[in-house]
Amino acid sequence: MKLAFIGLGVMGFPMAGHLQRAGHEVTVYNRTAEKAQKWVAQYGGDSAETPHQAVIGAQVVCLCVGNDDDVRSVMLGEQGIITACSPGTVVIDHTTASADLARELYVATAQVDSGFLDAPVSGGQAGAENGALTVMVGGEQSVFERAFPVIDCYARCARLLGPSGSGQLAKMANQICIAGIVQGLAEALEFSAQAGLDSAAVIEVISQGAAQSWQMENRYQTMLAGKYEHGFAVDWMRKDLGMVLAEADAMGLDLPVAALVDGFYSEVQSMGGGRWDTSSLFARMRAMGQNVSQEE
Repeated sequence: MKLAFIGLGVMGFPMAGHLQRAGHEVTVYNRTAEKAQKWVAQYGGDSAETPHQAVIGAQVVCLCVGNDDDVRSVMLGEQGIITACSPGTVVIDHTTASADLARELYVATAQVDSGFLDAPVSGGQAGAENGALTVMVGGEQSVFERAFPVIDCYARCARLLGPSGSGQLAKMANQICIAGIVQGLAEALEFSAQAGLDSAAVIEVISQGAAQSWQMENRYQTMLAGKYEHGFAVDWMRKDLGMVLAEADAMGLDLPVAALVDGFYSEVQSMGGGRWDTSSLFARMRAMGQNVSQEE
């Protein structure tokens, strides 16, 4: 198929690459043109100077940008995606954004006889590079069925969860879980160290039991080494948790763990860790432990 991919960050760059390698004809757009040129040099395909130009003639359009404002800009701007959609075009938004925005864009694409799916992903940079992302989708069944062969190029699991906005709400549930799991892992590592245990050995044992998690298996070694220059940035996690807490507030729902961990991430930002991986909650734990030792 003729496809367009808008946004070539750490996720979008390899995702678009999987589409080109699968035999699709892909045209990319990125706000920084040099990144688009680098993508073309690595994968082939074409690049465009605007989202409008990238989308002309495309059967399916994917985008993966930063936040609600970025999505509105590339979708609804003067040279945005909507301006070039043909009847029957399917737009797949892989950005983690608000459920309200997804519903808004569903209406906007319907007005030009196109389909829209909100389809945030989980699996991180490694999942994108390995074509093993989990994709949570909101939209119509018929549109999802048309889009699935495209999504399947970089996903190990993709599921339609309900009408527009459902994908974003499911991603919020995902982030709630991750926030609690990473904080629990950080506390376990610091607890075992303060108890005089070999933290690495402890994790190697407990990861074989009920405590096992993706975060435990993929992050404990870098956490112990104090390496955080990789993965999903704290700034982005705080953006996501902000949407979670706003949505929960609208529901009248209290999410004490998510709210607590969001505050902890704020402290990590104050430490200069806004671009650190979310596992940097352990850096905060370590700093607290050092402060306690100094006081003693």
